[in-house]
Amino acid sequence: MTLRMTEQFTGNFTQQEPIPEEAIEAAVAVMRHGRLHRYNLAGGEQGEVALLEQEFAAFTGAKYCLAVASGGYALATALRAVGVAPGDRVLTNAFTLAPVPGAIASVGAQPVFVGVTEALTIDLEDLAAKLDQARVLMLSHMRGHLCDMDRLMEICDAAGVVVIEDCAHTMGAAWNGVPSGRHGRVGCYSCQTYKHLNSGEGGLLVTDDEEVAARAIMLSGSYMLYSRHLAAPGPEAFEQVKYDTPNISGRMDHLRAAILRPQLRNLAAQVTRWNARYQTLETGLRDTPGLTLVQRPEAETYVGSSIQFLLLDWAPEAVQAVLARCAARGVELKWFGVPEPVAFTSRYDSWRYAPTQSLPDSDRILAGIVDMRVPLTFSLEDCALIARIIRAEVGAVWQAGA
Repeated sequence: MTLRMTEQFTGNFTQQEPIPEEAIEAAVAVMRHGRLHRYNLAGGEQGEVALLEQEFAAFTGAKYCLAVASGGYALATALRAVGVAPGDRVLTNAFTLAPVPGAIASVGAQPVFVGVTEALTIDLEDLAAKLDQARVLMLSHMRGHLCDMDRLMEICDAAGVVVIEDCAHTMGAAWNGVPSGRHGRVGCYSCQTYKHLNSGEGGLLVTDDEEVAARAIMLSGSYMLYSRHLAAPGPEAFEQVKYDTPNISGRMDHLRAAILRPQLRNLAAQVTRWNARYQTLETGLRDTPGLTLVQRPEAETYVGSSIQFLLLDWAPEAVQAVLARCAARGVELKWFGVPEPVAFTSRYDSWRYAPTQSLPDSDRILAGIVDMRVPLTFSLEDCALIARIIRAEVGAVWQAGA
């Protein structure tokens, strides 16, 4: 027991796996020919970006796909493509990360925050009460947690509210067998380094809506080269939008697409590996006094690339003590109850470009959320060790009277 109390974790919470050799070779091939711009093609060449779009559309079951410069750009493009204008209100989660309300603010719209439940998903009762305030919901599947998507779509469809899904943390996940991003009008994904496909930065947008797809492609900076897309609507769709849709250039380049295509082919295997690590952590933390695990619904197929637990109704000093004790033993945890933004962690009351709202029930939950990345560079043994450390330090603070 004494040995376990002194165990130390020495891994790195921000170190990703190397880019696969196949992806490196594809990237080098692009660099050798020098045609990085997506519309710079040799005769008969389809191009890495168009092929990635075609393959991602097939992966999600979508009709249309657009590859762009970042996940945040995909979100803002989706908002513009469905007609959100300056001054409009857009519903979104109170529990999310800054790029989501940032995308809303970037088009001149106002975020209206919807509460979070102890399952870390959007509060459907609060959503139903606010549906008359906006005609678009930007739904964030924050940290990979899917709400009851059947129920959400039922209430949004009844109110005529368009749903845009932020799937930055749910690429490869599903609800009742339907891939994340395929319930709403538009699904948006990130390929930033800490997401499920890694091109440093990058984003993908999928939809079955012909006009939305055509507008998104024009917005991304296609000029009149939209015929070079493989996962796009026909030319007649562009005739309706090409003169009144501004060019807000944010295309993906062939280099990043070349890096992503082999990773996409291997994503199912990577999801299996993430979930093995997540389940090892979950098993190690189960029944820890004072610690609440998030129960995953049976209808949810998740990707365990991060894990969250709740220290509900703990004093802030006690939560900070847990974080400090874990950090001293090499375990890096993030806390959504911290009053000032830290690194990537912030909350709805940090975003002062949005109107102030009072969400006391959500404040209680946010004050208890502790979050941890689960890189694939961790072994199962690493995850078991991390769980032991968290369990021991939560227990020590709990026994001291948290």
